[in-house]
Amino acid sequence: MDRRTFLAAAAVGATSAVAGTYSTAAARSAARPKNILYLLADDQRFDTIHTLGNPDIYTPHLDALTQRGVTFTNAYIFGSHHGALCVPSRAMIMSGCQLFHIDDPDNLPDNVPLLPAALHERGFATHAIGKWHNGRRSFNRAFASGSSIFFGGMSNHSAVPVYAYDPSGAYPPEAARVTDRFSSELFADDAIKFLRAHDGTQPFLLYVAFTAPHDPRMAPDPYRAIYDPKRLTLPPNCMPRHPFDNGDLDTRDEKLAPWPRTPENTRYQLAEYYAMISHLDEQAGRILAVLQETGHADDTLIVFAGDNGLAVGQHGLFGKQNAYEHSIHVPLLLAGPGVPRGKRCDAFCYLTDTFPTLFDLLGVPIPAGLDGKSLLPALRGHAVRDSIFFAYRDVQRALRLGDYKLIEYFVKGERHTQLFNLARDPYETTDLSTDPRHAKTRERMRHRLRAVQRETGDPLAR
Repeated sequence: MDRRTFLAAAAVGATSAVAGTYSTAAARSAARPKNILYLLADDQRFDTIHTLGNPDIYTPHLDALTQRGVTFTNAYIFGSHHGALCVPSRAMIMSGCQLFHIDDPDNLPDNVPLLPAALHERGFATHAIGKWHNGRRSFNRAFASGSSIFFGGMSNHSAVPVYAYDPSGAYPPEAARVTDRFSSELFADDAIKFLRAHDGTQPFLLYVAFTAPHDPRMAPDPYRAIYDPKRLTLPPNCMPRHPFDNGDLDTRDEKLAPWPRTPENTRYQLAEYYAMISHLDEQAGRILAVLQETGHADDTLIVFAGDNGLAVGQHGLFGKQNAYEHSIHVPLLLAGPGVPRGKRCDAFCYLTDTFPTLFDLLGVPIPAGLDGKSLLPALRGHAVRDSIFFAYRDVQRALRLGDYKLIEYFVKGERHTQLFNLARDPYETTDLSTDPRHAKTRERMRHRLRAVQRETGDPLAR
């Protein structure tokens, strides 16, 4: 039996066990949830879960989770003030506030509300594991405990410098330890240790922030063996170069592949990317199995999300510093008590919305001052917002309204516009902005974009 066959066979059993467990739990669970498990991936885009329509990728545990709960098929990030999109994205998840209402996402200021702190005030044990890219001082304000804490954006996955929880909040560099375990395994091991040690006297928030599948893409060999680059399907929007200057073509991410982009290199990097996600999927499955083992499957809300997407060759790009779907559209799965099973919800939403949604599901008052909106009305068929806005630095702005998406670029004193119909053109290959038949749509979108910029306090609003 080769490695791929072995992994596939193992996953069938694991997926069946998890699906069966969740079915039983759902049948028994009529009360409100008690705990929260929040799993966050790094650079995992929206179309990287097998059961959601990607035949090339292997994600049995995330597949099972989609059957256990709700998949939000139109979940997005709000934007970023610099090239490290994960910084503001994670800040917005933690705070429930949008980009222009957080003065310094790199070091979350004291006036920004934080999800873990608000839960701790209500008696929750709050524990974080993994990546924290929002300043050392704010970590202790957010969480009452933690382990294997990584302060930074990326590192060698087999040599991650991590910290034990420091009650003083200092976290001096000399206190870091470097482990020889792969990052996803290290963080999953710590999550399992927390679940097995938790005595149940308090409800818990367990936040596990992975650094995968962020580069360097170096998944363990068995997972790399799953993917033959030559057999992977490249999406139709892969191209040798981006057709114009988008304002950020020199960022680090864009230097991960040579120009012009080639199908061979893109397939190789896509295989490496998928292997990282399959390995991450296995670690998520281990955590979910122990959630059941410890008796918490019946009373725990589970969130799985990605902090932003990644191009990996689409539109001639490799990074996430752009407004295309592959970079701003993210996975968002929600499961647990009070959440419908096997449902797909196409309501427009942001990761920011998970903060109030979790409070709403817990049945406790949602803190005042949040920009995020509870998604419970969306689960009942009611829209919570009618558009999605995205801002990147001072060079890109985008708006999705219905099936249409407008992107405007402000580079070197010039404006460039794109207009796409995502229902007919999900890969954003046909720019309609200069088509006379879509002139009214373009102007309507521009007018609405300006209004949303003013509403959100965008510094570029006119």
